[in-house]
Amino acid sequence: MSEHRLPQRDRPWVMRTYAGHSDARRSNELYRRNLAKGQTGLSVAFDLPTQTGYDPDHVLARGEVGKVGVSIVHKGDMHQLLDGIPLDEMNTSMTINATAAWLLGLYVTVAEENGVERSKLKGTTQNDIIKEYLSRGTYAFPPEPSMRLIADMVAFAVNEAPSWNPTNICSYHLQEAGATPVQEIAYALCTGIAVLDEVKARGQVADADFPRVFGRISFFVNAGIRLIEEIAKLRAMARLWNEIGRERYGVTDEKMLRFRYGVQVNSLGLTEAQPENNIQRIVLEALAVTLSRDARARAVQLPAWNEAMGLPRPWDQQWSLRIQQVLAEETDLLEYPDIFAGSVVMDGLVEELSEGARAEMAVVEEHGGAVAAVPYMKARLVESHRERVARIESGEQKVVGLNSFRETEDSPLTAGADGSILTPDPEVERERIEALEAWRAERDEGAVEAALEQLERAASDESQNVMPATIAAAKAGATTGEWAAVLRDAFGAYRAPTGVDGAAPPGDREELAEIRRRVDEVSERIGHRIKILVGKPGLDGHSNGSEQIALRARDAGMEVIYQGIRLTPEEIAASALQEDVDVVGLSILSGSHLELIPEVVRLLRDEGLDVPVVVGGIIPAADAERLRAAGVDGVYTPKDFDINRIMGEIVELVGRRAGAGTAAPA
Repeated sequence: MSEHRLPQRDRPWVMRTYAGHSDARRSNELYRRNLAKGQTGLSVAFDLPTQTGYDPDHVLARGEVGKVGVSIVHKGDMHQLLDGIPLDEMNTSMTINATAAWLLGLYVTVAEENGVERSKLKGTTQNDIIKEYLSRGTYAFPPEPSMRLIADMVAFAVNEAPSWNPTNICSYHLQEAGATPVQEIAYALCTGIAVLDEVKARGQVADADFPRVFGRISFFVNAGIRLIEEIAKLRAMARLWNEIGRERYGVTDEKMLRFRYGVQVNSLGLTEAQPENNIQRIVLEALAVTLSRDARARAVQLPAWNEAMGLPRPWDQQWSLRIQQVLAEETDLLEYPDIFAGSVVMDGLVEELSEGARAEMAVVEEHGGAVAAVPYMKARLVESHRERVARIESGEQKVVGLNSFRETEDSPLTAGADGSILTPDPEVERERIEALEAWRAERDEGAVEAALEQLERAASDESQNVMPATIAAAKAGATTGEWAAVLRDAFGAYRAPTGVDGAAPPGDREELAEIRRRVDEVSERIGHRIKILVGKPGLDGHSNGSEQIALRARDAGMEVIYQGIRLTPEEIAASALQEDVDVVGLSILSGSHLELIPEVVRLLRDEGLDVPVVVGGIIPAADAERLRAAGVDGVYTPKDFDINRIMGEIVELVGRRAGAGTAAPA
């Protein structure tokens, strides 16, 4: 056989679609259909209450139940979710972090109650809490005890479920938060080091087994549109991970040193404007993680073309699955050795990214490692995202259909407006609350109480592994909210840094001068500096947009009140009243805007606070009209990329509401 061909064609990667919505019954039906279409692994999306440890009847769960994923409250839900799916054969990925120990406990419980031994389970829990503080926001507990939970899961998996990947270090959301390739590599690898150091410090794995710990650490990465740079990034990550294993942990087994990663390609770059362009973006990004054999993804899930508009339908997810299948089955992609071997360009770019990542990792180390360096890393990400947004605003970074080549024909794909996305049944939340009440009424309360007391003792004793008590609580019939409440009591409360205060000023950017002038003018007329409250009601933790609005408002000369994520409408209204703000800006990407935004407006009016309210998020056109009818003054969606224009319109609203008119925005 010639050296430029493989002796036999490579096996394709595991093909998944990230799926789940509403309840276990509906999601199980979706999974079965996807598997019948040739999907080879499950990727479970959980709703925000499940991700953050709240039952459907909790005040913070209002409007969020079943919206961005499936609601899983107890083992009964998990049984229904996995009904008819052979767990001894299936490779299941669960995108779950703060409550990962609980969901793995439910998964183990369901498997064992169906006669499948835990040692036979194959799959992955994302379980990367550091990136939740940096970019995604679905944390539940403070950093130190959260790292303990991860280490306990690693020890449990290595000792009892050896084919399970207990943590999936996730650089995906770092890129979504604006990370450069160097930052994405450095912060992800630093997180991997923090996990490994915590596992070693807890001493629950024998030294002889530690190479297996290293070998079970997997990664979940992002691939953006810069094809060559993304390939080089993945090759650099593989090189550096190998170095870390050899030099820091003394691992010599080549199999254990392998950089194992799954991928979902970039959602940040998907556009609401001319969304049909997202298909070619997705294909190119899929090539970035499959072309290089030496750094090929082990599992791939692709977003749908319309995810910048809302929740994709089964047909949209099928289209993304078919992209993978065409790449794997129709092209010659899997027939050759690494096609970049010996490339001067690739070798040079890999070295450049590796050097930059080593330098940034050293800075993180100087800050005390990944856990202690969360405020530093968060501020750097906010700054990087600000620069990315500024490049798009100025046209330096071209996005076809958004800031260039904007002339377009009407798309048949979006005919029927909001019919091009899936809208969960609004009755799901009521149904889930009723089902929860029925579950509590029928279970053995004594067994649940005893199991939760066992969990409390385990959580309070740092020498114990929490997984046995977690599995016991799952088997007894405890709920997601009950499990998390025990750990919240044991570990305490926590609010992650926003990164806005720590971000450096932008310097004298010319395009800000006119906005600053108008802010100064209206501030003088109303007798004080314009004060804006930026708030995120509900459990949506995707704060990148709200951070950029808060940062730009600060840079434009406004006084900014920004308290971060996870606020109730009551808390936002009380803060607006207490701070005596001039305008309220709200951000929601989870689909709960119709439930939560009108409630904020109502509470503001009840308090006699007649200030403009503007909203940003993934909001369908029909919903935008309903929000305006409810008293919202401005609605912004992903197509509104020009933040200076948004700032100008906010200043105009404040001026008009105060009777202090100002020039109309350009």
